[in-house]
Formats: sequence, C-alpha cells, structure tokens
Amino acid sequence: MKMVKEIGDDALLAEFGRRLAQARLNQSLTQEALAVRAGVSKRTVERLESGSVGTHLSAFIRVCRALSLLERLDLLVPDPVPSPIAQLKLRGQRRQRASSPRSATKPPAQPWHWGDAP
Repeated sequence: MKMVKEIGDDALLAEFGRRLAQARLNQSLTQEALAVRAGVSKRTVERLESGSVGTHLSAFIRVCRALSLLERLDLLVPDPVPSPIAQLKLRGQRRQRASSPRSATKPPAQPWHWGDAP
C-alpha cells in the first residue's frame, strides 16, 4: 500500500506495523529477539506491529534502529531546504520562529455582483 494523505490514521499505523513486521521477518528475528535488540518490551513490538496507537515514538525509533531502518526515516521527514529567495532574506542564518501572515489593512470585502468591475 502506498502511503498517501488520503489514508486514515488507523490504516497508516497498520501499514507501518505491517512493514516493521516484514522487515523483522526478513532478518529472521522473533518479536522477542527484536525487543531485546531494541531495548523495548516484547509487548511494545507487538503493539507496533499491530498498529496500536499506545506506543511511544521513542520505541518506534529504537525498533527502527534495531532493524537498521533508522536512515530511512530521513525520507519520512526530510531536512527542509529554504528556497533561494528565503536564503537571501535570512543571509545565512536559520529561521527561529514562524509568524502569522501579515494582513494588509483593507476594507472588508463587499460581495461581488455581476457587472462589477474587478
């Protein structure tokens, strides 16, 4: 299954779990052996593979590390690269905070009617 934005959270968690289970099986590891290698409980591995939402992100990272999948997480959330114009504005510095869009002080928009000029 391809992970796209239309997939619900439960289906996405189930797909993550299926992929983790397949990676574990490809390395001929039992859930218990993976748990020992990752430093988590066997129950945590079971929950991750079943797609349960009660697991912690740190446990997910430990399991990915134990399965040598940690480098692939970079594909999940790539390091953002500012646009060339944003780089010029920042002058080599990193952005520190976000701000709300600036709204120009325009009069409230009037409803448009046929025949009105743009």
